[in-house]
Amino acid sequence: MLKPSEIKHFIDEDNASEKKRKAKQGMKYYEGEHKIMGSRIFYVDADGNLKEDTMRSNVKISHPFFTELVDQEVQYMLSGEGNFIKSDDPDLQNLMDIYFDDSFWSEVYETLTGCVSKGFDYMYAYYTSDERIGFQHADSMGVIEVPAKDADDDEEHVIYWYIDRIEKGKRVVKRIQVWDKKETYYYVQINDGRIVEDKQEPLNPRPHIVTENEKGEKFSSSFNFIPFFRLDNGSKQFSGLKPIKNLIDDYDLMACSLSNNLQDFTDAIYVVSGFQGENLDELMHNIKTKKHIGTSPDGKLDIKTVDIPHEARRVKLELDEKNIYRFGMGFNSAQIGDGNITNIVIKSRYALLDLKCNKLEIRLKEFLKKIIKVVLDEINTKNSTEYQMKDVWFDFQREVITNAQDNAQIELLDAQKQGQQINNILAAANMLDDETVIKAICSILDIDYEKIKDKLAAGEDDIESVQKVLKGIVPDDEGGAG
Repeated sequence: MLKPSEIKHFIDEDNASEKKRKAKQGMKYYEGEHKIMGSRIFYVDADGNLKEDTMRSNVKISHPFFTELVDQEVQYMLSGEGNFIKSDDPDLQNLMDIYFDDSFWSEVYETLTGCVSKGFDYMYAYYTSDERIGFQHADSMGVIEVPAKDADDDEEHVIYWYIDRIEKGKRVVKRIQVWDKKETYYYVQINDGRIVEDKQEPLNPRPHIVTENEKGEKFSSSFNFIPFFRLDNGSKQFSGLKPIKNLIDDYDLMACSLSNNLQDFTDAIYVVSGFQGENLDELMHNIKTKKHIGTSPDGKLDIKTVDIPHEARRVKLELDEKNIYRFGMGFNSAQIGDGNITNIVIKSRYALLDLKCNKLEIRLKEFLKKIIKVVLDEINTKNSTEYQMKDVWFDFQREVITNAQDNAQIELLDAQKQGQQINNILAAANMLDDETVIKAICSILDIDYEKIKDKLAAGEDDIESVQKVLKGIVPDDEGGAG
């Protein structure tokens, strides 16, 4: 059991770590809080002092490329249909579907988002009201892994903390949980004060699993492991922001600088000589309302305009955007191309995103295997079965948008090819026995031979009978050939 002083030490040390600092940065950029939001403009006055210029325009606009890239990767990773965890055993599949339902995959979605944006994220196991194990996302910013060598009791622990509420905008209530292999200890901290036991928890420490029978009797047990599972974005746990942060900052700076220029130089500069009037206010009033001013015989009015170098900035913005998607390994939906958007072109644009998701898929499978093992252990205990990991496989079929005209053309060619193959077999039917012909046709049409065989009337196994049966099963517009 960790002491409160140890817990505070681990929390403070974790908050100051480089790993969590990078994770916070990734989270901020995912939420659109970029470096540009802290931009300030300074100038040197006549006395040589550096001062902040509060009169000039200082546009602060974040361009959330990183938000798009993260959501794009996560949604593309989970873009297939249905459950991604499969088994060839129908009984096992039905049992797993109870655990790996829509609620589970919504938690996986949150964990994947945190993993890509922050570099790593967690899920933890708990016992649900349905008396089965469940899984929920845990924000990695509040999870601290304590190795056995760093704890006084020589046991592994996980500290999980979160902000419960902020009272009157000042009093921050932080809930802290300390997990070991058998129990969970609950603590509370107000602002940066002492960490004390949480008196609101009826069971403290609380076993991992607490159940109650019809008589109200409570029973407790433990997982016998710390129920936290970590998903890493690569071995070094780097945020997806790392390779593109400077490019995003440069894009923000170029775009905001252009906006500043446009705001600061929207009005023309009037150069007036020989003005006949009392003050400059009268001059500006006459220009805006009467559209004329009075000058001496030798006076004149020159209107000066400033050309903003927008073309260079536009080219730089386009280059930055291209590089953000290239090095961020994402799909740029703003690409126009030459208008010839075939399936091959579309697939080539998804090439980088596919590469990135292939790397993530390896980590995701390792992560899910740890969770599946826990689920299988519970299924085997409750049902007296002996299911193993080899009975389970993954089916990540990522979906790519396609050209409908290309798809129709491909289907037409396949149907024509299929029809020609069947015609070739029927043309050679006189030289082959009927069973060989039937099996060949069934192979082409992907039809169960036994199904066709059962439908043939006894003594009518000639080719004409086969054709009649095929016509009843496969319509002509699906490749059937009479």
